Amino acid sequence: MTAVGPAGMNQASAARLPGRRRTCIMHVDMDAFFVSVELRTRPELRGKPVIVGFPGERSVVLSGSYEARAFGVKSAMPMAVAMRMCPQAVVIEPRHKLYYEVSGQLMAIFESITGLVEPLSVDEAFLDVTGALRRLGPPRGIGELIRRRVAAELGITASVGIAETKFVAKIASTRCKPDGLLLIGPDQTVPYLHSLPVGALWGVGAKTKEVLAKMGISTVADVAATPVSSLKKVLGATGEHVHQLAWGIDPRPVTPMRLEKSIGAEETFATDTDDDALLRRELLRLSHRTAGRLRSSGMVARTVALKLRFADFSTITRSRTVQTPVDSAQLIYAVALQLLESVGTRAMAVRLVGVRAEQLEEAARTSLQLSIDRRDDNWRAAEQALDEVARKFGNKSVLPARLMEPENRPGDSTQRPA
Repeated sequence: MTAVGPAGMNQASAARLPGRRRTCIMHVDMDAFFVSVELRTRPELRGKPVIVGFPGERSVVLSGSYEARAFGVKSAMPMAVAMRMCPQAVVIEPRHKLYYEVSGQLMAIFESITGLVEPLSVDEAFLDVTGALRRLGPPRGIGELIRRRVAAELGITASVGIAETKFVAKIASTRCKPDGLLLIGPDQTVPYLHSLPVGALWGVGAKTKEVLAKMGISTVADVAATPVSSLKKVLGATGEHVHQLAWGIDPRPVTPMRLEKSIGAEETFATDTDDDALLRRELLRLSHRTAGRLRSSGMVARTVALKLRFADFSTITRSRTVQTPVDSAQLIYAVALQLLESVGTRAMAVRLVGVRAEQLEEAARTSLQLSIDRRDDNWRAAEQALDEVARKFGNKSVLPARLMEPENRPGDSTQRPA
């Protein structure tokens, strides 16, 4: 079957759709970031299998060196499994504050190259360097400049993928790891993509691969050669998107943004209150609001903070760092109650109360220490079910029983995000 691009175009023309502005996009990704940061002060461990994560059997792997990965160690794998695979590995407990400091320095390097930086996590980002070509030279030279600066200023290594689109740049950086650079030019894009297995396409996970395999599709070239109508029959609207990716078409621009450093909510009461029961109920409501935002953004928090503003507008905050990152309202609420109790006797009525989740991390990349208390997992599962209900029927469709009581509302208070 001859591969035919969108609207019947051949391979050469499909990569050059009319009206498309030539861009130069880079995906820069650190190599085993957390391990690399730790090895700066532990050079004797270079070349050895190293795992960053809590050493307890109930914890999971946050990051593994490439030497550990050779034994099958992967991020998010239970630590007990990782240690069976690689018993000689050196385990280092994570230092998240340090990683965020280095991440800030990394993003500063990116922003000195171009103002168009889209962070994906603490250690990777897309950069649109189209406007920097005249100032800094050709794409490969800019990519090597970034790698040199990261190595010299941060003491770690980076892999850089360069292409016309975000999708292809991401593929390039993945396939040149570790400590490499791969440039896929416009004329190389379609031939390169068509040499890859179908799983290289964004949105093609294990289940989608099974569906496509039943159609005899195992490579990106097979996807490109399949009519969009056929793909849409089995994949729905995703079929057209997958077909476009198979031809290197990804019009999404690099969108500058900053990673959120905290997520929270606060409430100003219509009337100042010293009612402990009301404060506790409002903390529960704010904990649910905060946890919902955490889960929707794919983040977890290591620190929970309480904010109280009194009748005279004086404000205090209390915070506590938890051993296990949280995204559950009940767990956030439990810490918030402890913080409220730690304030002791209050000299005056409370005007405002707030809850904030800080020291955020991506849930998918976090070393979660599994709780011994099964109730924690039960709460998390229940709240995820509430998220699903809220998506279908609205945020107020299901509430905890304690928040259904008519007297728990703070009146006509002003609600605003913290």
